[in-house]
Parts: sequence; C-alpha cells; structure tokens
Amino acid sequence: MFAALAAGAILMAGPAFAQPKPTVVLVHGAFADSGSWNGVIKKLGSDGYPVIGAANPLRSVKGDADIVSTILSSVKGPVVLVGHSYGGAVVSGAAKGHDNVKALVYVAAFAPDAGESAIELSGKFPGGTLGSALAQPVRLPDGGNDFYIDQAKFRDQFAADVPVPQAKLMAAGQRPVAEAALKEPAGAPAWKTIPFWFVYGSADKNIPAAALEWMARRARSKETVVVKGASHVVMVSHPGTVAKLIEQAARTAGN
Repeated sequence: MFAALAAGAILMAGPAFAQPKPTVVLVHGAFADSGSWNGVIKKLGSDGYPVIGAANPLRSVKGDADIVSTILSSVKGPVVLVGHSYGGAVVSGAAKGHDNVKALVYVAAFAPDAGESAIELSGKFPGGTLGSALAQPVRLPDGGNDFYIDQAKFRDQFAADVPVPQAKLMAAGQRPVAEAALKEPAGAPAWKTIPFWFVYGSADKNIPAAALEWMARRARSKETVVVKGASHVVMVSHPGTVAKLIEQAARTAGN
C-alpha cells in the first residue's frame, strides 16, 4: 500500500509565511490508511500548510474519536479537520470540545447526526454495493468481526478510477474496520457548530452519491463539490480537487 505517514508526523513544505497557516489534520476511513492522503498532503505541503496524517484505529466511533482528539489537543493554533468515509463519523466526535478546530471537511464521508450509524446511513438510499464486495469476515477474539473488501473486487468497489497497479497495492494493504464500529450510533455532531465543506464522487459505490448529497445538504455545507465519475477514494484519484477545497476551508479557519 502507500507509504503512510506515521500518526502525529507533521509535514511542512513551501515558502515561509508571515502568519502561520492552520494545521490540516487528515483522518482516513475504513479499508484505507493515512497513505491514502499522500497526493493531498503533497499539494498542501507545497502550499505551506502543516499536515498531520492521523492513524484511525477503525475499532469504534467513540474510541477512534478519542484517539484523534488527543492529536487535536497537541496542535497549537487553528485546525482544519478532514475525514474520509467512516472517518467522517470520527471527526464529528473528535472535534467536540476543541476550540481550535475552525473548519471541517468531509471527503466522501459520513456526516451522522446523533444516534445514526454508518451502516444506517449507507443503506438510506440505493446504489451502495459494499455488502456484496466484502470478503469472509475475520472473527475477532471478543466475538466481533473485522471486515475487509475482497481483493478481487476491491478496485471496482472502492477505487475504480485509480490505476490498476496502485489499486492492487491498496487492496493488499487495506486496513479492516470492526463491524461494531459501523453499527455504533454517533454522538452529537460537531458539524452543527463548526463550518463544514463536502466533496465526493458521483460514482461512489461504498456510500451512494444520493446519501452523500443528502448529508451535505442536511449539514448545510458551505460548499459541496461533486467530482463526476470519481470513486469512493476521490482524494486518491483527484487530490488537487480535494486539496483545493481543504485550502478554501483553511482560509476561513485562518480568519
């Protein structure tokens, strides 16, 4: 899979700026890792933004949010918090109580309201095919299950607009998500109090585009960008578009 940034590692590049730019904290989703942000990180870094690629354990919404929350506590100055897929539910919880989080960006991500789960939201509209693309669940010691996408189905399901060699690496190195995490109800969402931006692909098969559009509209997104034909990993296939929206949110956060 991609060479991933270690959790908490900060990448800074580009020319010096008179005023510090907001730190961008990127939270990956299920079946991915922080390396899925590499293209976005490269663009943000070249434009002078400090970036943290956070490792998301993919074990439980609350537990994962607590991990990300500790990273937010370590950052001095304003933060733009970005979540992909299941990571959207995580950032919704992690941002609460952090006054330095000035903007949220959801990338093909769940934006649950209190009491809603990822599985519930993904099934709210037709078009999702993740269930039929999953491999045999891996039984966990606590009696739960880990979910992986069948490697033979991975590219078509998850990354259809990513080159085949790259998609094969992603499939082999995918991070599993606990079934319990996908079923766990979310707490009160940060998107009700923090400015919010949204980007997704029109050909997403993990979360139906109709569900993504509905969540963006419900959350009153400041701007919603729909990338025609893009898959669930729009940040991999269109990193420039995603980085541009993050930088737009960052300019707001820096004011």
